[in-house]
Amino acid sequence: MLALIPVRKGALPAGAQECVDEAGGRAWVIGEETSLASDQLTAEYIWTAEVGPFSPARWASALTRAVHQEDVIILPASPDGRDLAPRLAHVLGRPLLARAILIRPDRVITLSMGTKLMYEVSPSAPFVATLEPGSRGTDPRARAGKPALVHELTLDLGDEPDPKVSEVLPPDPASMDLSEAQRILAAGAGLGSAEACELLGRVAVALGASVGATRVVTDAGWLPHYRQIGTTGVSVHPSIYIALGISGAVQHIGGIGEPAHIVAVNVDPSCPMMAMADLAIVSDAPSLLRALATRLGVEIHE
Repeated sequence: MLALIPVRKGALPAGAQECVDEAGGRAWVIGEETSLASDQLTAEYIWTAEVGPFSPARWASALTRAVHQEDVIILPASPDGRDLAPRLAHVLGRPLLARAILIRPDRVITLSMGTKLMYEVSPSAPFVATLEPGSRGTDPRARAGKPALVHELTLDLGDEPDPKVSEVLPPDPASMDLSEAQRILAAGAGLGSAEACELLGRVAVALGASVGATRVVTDAGWLPHYRQIGTTGVSVHPSIYIALGISGAVQHIGGIGEPAHIVAVNVDPSCPMMAMADLAIVSDAPSLLRALATRLGVEIHE
C-alpha cells in the first residue's frame, strides 16, 4: 500500500499522517516544497516529486507511470485529495473507494449519507481510496526514532489540460467544510436555547471561526446536523477549539482530534471537557457568550 500526499507550498493536507500510517509507512509526497512537507511526516519510506502548483489532471497522468505497480493507493479525503483521487483512479482504470475509514488490501469500510451508513467492501483487484481525516488517528510513538528514507524523484508532467485557476478566495468559516476549519466555536447543551446558538454564530463570524455543536444541540434543532461534531458527526482538526456548555461526552470527544488549544466554559469544573482544556473557565456559558459578544461589538437581539 502507498499513501499519496498532495501538498501546496510545503503544507500537509488534513489526514496526511493517517494515510501514511494506514499505508504502513510508505508515502509519495507531490507538489510544492515537498522536502518541507516530508520533514513533517513520520514514515519509513518517502518519495518526493517537486512538480509545482496543484495540477490534478497532469499529476494523475504522470503518476500513472510511476505508481501503477502499487495495488492500493491511499489519498487523504482533503479538498486536493478528493480532486486528484478520481482522476488517478480513472487513468489507472481502477475503482475509487471514497470516504474510507479503514483500508486493507482485502477489506475497506466506507461512509455514505454523511456518516449515517457504513459499507464494507472486499476488493478483488487494485484500487484507489480516500481516507477520511480523523477516522484512524495517529500514534506519535509509531516508528519513533527511525528517520524516513527520503528519495527525491523526477516526475515528467505531460501536456494534459488542467482547469485554469482565475482566482483563489479565502475560505469562509461560516460555510467551509467543518473538517477543514482551524477555529471552531462549539455549542453544547449548556447554551440552553436556539437563540443562544444564533448569537454563537454571529460571535463566530466576528472571531473568524466556524460553528460546531454536540449531538444534543443538533437533535434539539438549535443547529443543523451537519454542524455536529463527534463519532456520529464530523471529525475535526482545529488549531483552537472553544467549547461552550459542553460537558465532554466520549462520543463528542472522539471527533475533536487533537487541537493545539482547547478553551472550555462550563459551570461544572470537574466535567471531562474542563479537564482536557488548556484554559478552563468556570462560568455560565450563555452569560459568558453575551459578554464576549458585547466585547466584540456583536449585536445582541433581545
